[in-house]
Amino acid sequence: MPKSLVIVESPAKAKTINKYLGRDYVVKASMGHVKDLPKSKLGVDLENDFEPTLTTIRGKAKVIKELREAAKKVERIYLATDLDREGEAIASHLADILEAKDKETFRVTFNEITKTAIQEAFRDPGHVDRNKVDAQMARRILDRLVGYLVSPLLWKVITYGTSAGRVQTVALRLICEREAEIEAFKPEEYWSIDATYEGDAGQAFTAAVKEVDGEKADISDEKTARTVGERIRTGEHQVLAVEKKSRRRRAQAPFITSTLQQDASRRLGFSTKKTMMLAQQLYEGIDIGGEEGTAGLITYMRTDSVRISELAQGQAREFVTEKWGEEYLPEKPNEYKTKGKAQEAHEAIRPTEVSLTPDRVRDSLSKDQARLYELVWQRFLASQMAPAVVDQTGVDILAKAPGAPDDPKQGVKLRATGSIIRFPGHLAAYTSDKKKADDEGKVLPPIEEGEKLRLVDPGVVEEQHFTQPPPRYSEASLVKTMEEEGIGRPSTYSAIISTLDARKYVERITGRFQPTELGKTVLRVLLRGFPDIFETKFTARMEEELDRIEAGDDPWVRVIGDFYGPFRVDLDKVEAGADDLKKELEEKTDKVCEKCGSPMIIKWGRNGRFLACTGYPECRNTAPVDGVQETDEVCEECGAQMVVKEGRFGRFLACSKYPDCRYTKSIGLGVKCPKPGCGGEIVPRRAKKSGRTFYGCNKYPDCDFVTWDRPVDSQCENCGNPYMVEKVRSSGSVLRCPECKAESVAA
Repeated sequence: MPKSLVIVESPAKAKTINKYLGRDYVVKASMGHVKDLPKSKLGVDLENDFEPTLTTIRGKAKVIKELREAAKKVERIYLATDLDREGEAIASHLADILEAKDKETFRVTFNEITKTAIQEAFRDPGHVDRNKVDAQMARRILDRLVGYLVSPLLWKVITYGTSAGRVQTVALRLICEREAEIEAFKPEEYWSIDATYEGDAGQAFTAAVKEVDGEKADISDEKTARTVGERIRTGEHQVLAVEKKSRRRRAQAPFITSTLQQDASRRLGFSTKKTMMLAQQLYEGIDIGGEEGTAGLITYMRTDSVRISELAQGQAREFVTEKWGEEYLPEKPNEYKTKGKAQEAHEAIRPTEVSLTPDRVRDSLSKDQARLYELVWQRFLASQMAPAVVDQTGVDILAKAPGAPDDPKQGVKLRATGSIIRFPGHLAAYTSDKKKADDEGKVLPPIEEGEKLRLVDPGVVEEQHFTQPPPRYSEASLVKTMEEEGIGRPSTYSAIISTLDARKYVERITGRFQPTELGKTVLRVLLRGFPDIFETKFTARMEEELDRIEAGDDPWVRVIGDFYGPFRVDLDKVEAGADDLKKELEEKTDKVCEKCGSPMIIKWGRNGRFLACTGYPECRNTAPVDGVQETDEVCEECGAQMVVKEGRFGRFLACSKYPDCRYTKSIGLGVKCPKPGCGGEIVPRRAKKSGRTFYGCNKYPDCDFVTWDRPVDSQCENCGNPYMVEKVRSSGSVLRCPECKAESVAA
């Protein structure tokens, strides 16, 4: 009989750890959180030092019963949840629900799931860190206060289902402010002039105009561009100066959570959510066959530390020496400085074993797992390699009138640049910036100072340009900005972006975020009522306060109290002026009611914006804001064209001859039927007796799949179920797995 019980979060993690512990241990999974604030009410006692009410998560009774039964049969209990604040909170809640005060209970943490790390962790167990638990609870209470107290105001002012989030709203603000910059941007004309030359070496190269008569070239119209271009065409050309220098490019630090998300987005096209799901799988363990069996392939993926252990550095140096040679090694291992207040007890994201090369494990991984693992492996290896040496050359050329003196103030100055990688160093393993790599491949021919040059085809090219507005945020650039501004923490970025998507506050245009009218309106209302809380610096300062709680420098009750006082004042003001604020959101139009002739205005309702008659309640006429959206489909009953309409249960297709023809048809959710081999699509349907909406396969009656919860095209990170279901809470959307009941809690 085992003497010790080990509890982790997921079955995959349990399976991997179980092989490293002997018969004296039994490993069980808690399937994530077991306790949380209640869903149906605030769960925070505002009159009693913000005391939280934690309840058992619905659907976890069976898991808890199994854990309690297992705990009765052992002498010791080890809580081996993740090593961040959330993992610490789960460990604390597990200790509470086990009701095993007569048992020795320890806390063990490890940065990687390998035999060495696991055995070392169990040799020196500790106890639950109350400061970490308090910091996590403070975050949950802050988010709960904002979500549960502000969201009902949005329902009253805008529409039911809208939500406010302490951090999500600030991310939305970044997106909306960038959109405002784009809308206000006025393009300005400018011209570039390039000339193609050939010297004694007989090799063509291109130079760009930099100065005209000693002044920086600022060419803003075609006339000036043609004049300068003609001066180059008719002039003499001579090399003024040749500048050669050698630069050393140091390797980038290994990945932390945010930089992994950014590079995976830029290079692989992965969303932050997908990146974290795949990283979780690589961390918890993959069966790679052979002697290794199931093994964790990367270290813990929620980290903001760039520290690397001496053991890992040693492995990397041995591998680099064997593969590329000693000249690719720095004299001593590379060290990197962590920004801000990172957890230096953590490590950067790296492979657990450098010898497990991407080629060696590729056949055991899915295509996307293999691509992400290769990214982590290459970046880590490069971080421990010698700097690259790049030879750069700059050539200044003077185009002057025939016979004129060599005076840059009396001619057109052009510059050509080129470089060559003399020693690749870390670039042999990993190149993160493709544009920079391409630029470093441009090599100039041998050129000497004073050398005469001649124009060759295509000669001088004048090209018109216009300044461009700042680009909309991609997932990578949004994550980068949130990290730089101190908004949220790396582990929350994925949930923040998922929530903005789920609430339909943003839409993606060619992979970049554009705020919807709903998103802009929600932000407008929130900034009007709570100008301080949803401000970037305030949000960053709250993260620092949470760090102080974790460090034991501040009690969590004081931090929450300092936040709640001003927040309550703003809340009362918004509640008092909610009706006036709702009135302000109404927009006048030049349209008139077709029934009574009164002006029409734009209002917000449960299905979004719509046109409403100002003669209400005598006239109840309404219409879509953007008119009717036509489709190519025809009505199966009368043959008329089908149009898209918005209803209580979302969008649907309806006959354009309504009310003469009442035929309707559901629009699919974009989620494939999970039944093996079906190939159908999930559509919303309505129950005949109760009128409730449920979701079923469009191949009914051949396929009988049904569910009462709205399916979402998202794989469960815990058990791999192909779809999640959307649970709408007052604080935002929650995605829940219908199989294992694991939830993705919105930030």
